[in-house]
Amino acid sequence: MIRSLLLLPMMLLSMQAQSQYIIPLYDGEIPGAKPSANRENSKETNKGVTLVSGISRPNISVYLPARKINTGTAIIIFPGGGYQVNAIQHEGLDVGEYLASKGIAAFVVKYRLPDSAWMVDPARGPLQDALQAVRKVRQNASQYGIDPGKIGVLGFSAGGHLAACASNLYRNDPEGKALRPSFSVLIYPVISFSEDIGHTGSREALLGKQATPGMILAFSVEKQVQSDTPPAFLVHAKDDPVKYANSLAYQSALKRHSVPVELLSYSKGGHGFGMNNKASRIYWPEKMISWMKKQGYLNPRN
Repeated sequence: MIRSLLLLPMMLLSMQAQSQYIIPLYDGEIPGAKPSANRENSKETNKGVTLVSGISRPNISVYLPARKINTGTAIIIFPGGGYQVNAIQHEGLDVGEYLASKGIAAFVVKYRLPDSAWMVDPARGPLQDALQAVRKVRQNASQYGIDPGKIGVLGFSAGGHLAACASNLYRNDPEGKALRPSFSVLIYPVISFSEDIGHTGSREALLGKQATPGMILAFSVEKQVQSDTPPAFLVHAKDDPVKYANSLAYQSALKRHSVPVELLSYSKGGHGFGMNNKASRIYWPEKMISWMKKQGYLNPRN
């Protein structure tokens, strides 16, 4: 009896602590998948960046905050990588851990990379995964202790393009509004596939080198914005090789449709800096949280 009483505080502490685990994105068969060998490979660059290639079996890393700080808000995260890899650590798992420490449930999606070897329609697979992530999180909101009306998406670079696509192209899905993210956070995002400001590498990886004008238009997200597009918080450095004009174009489109938007601009920082732009003292995650509070997605006390 005494031993049980001594263990009780430890058990309660464990129940309140942040938890992390991995679940498959799909419970059964993966829609649009071809039978194929698992070619997934993870490597670390000489700059310490972890890149995962050959992804054909998508999953979600779940980060749940301690109960005592849980805000009821959730963010689904899509790492960048030009639709060729997932920069899974600094643009994914690190972000999930940070958000959970702030009381925000985080879901890091390791999404399929376009390849005809394992996908019937490579151009549609990543978006299919993104919308499935919204579906899965929203359907299980009570299990995760989150508000189904406060589920946002966050993406870096090509993952930002994917988050922006999910924020607009959900309209093309039979479930429609049920898959609409509540808000989006786009960090140095690829937005356009146009010739003037688009990112050629991401476009060719997703659509192929022979993409039709119709496909380019469909995936140039600044052209898909409507009044029901979710509010957005954007971060972009003006010296980024993924042109700053991408974020400007999305900001302009949102403003034309009276959708709330905020753009944090860095004069320097380049591309791929993750959560910490070492060229600036401004820490964008803190600015993001302030914006979320202003928009009503976080309790001001948090």
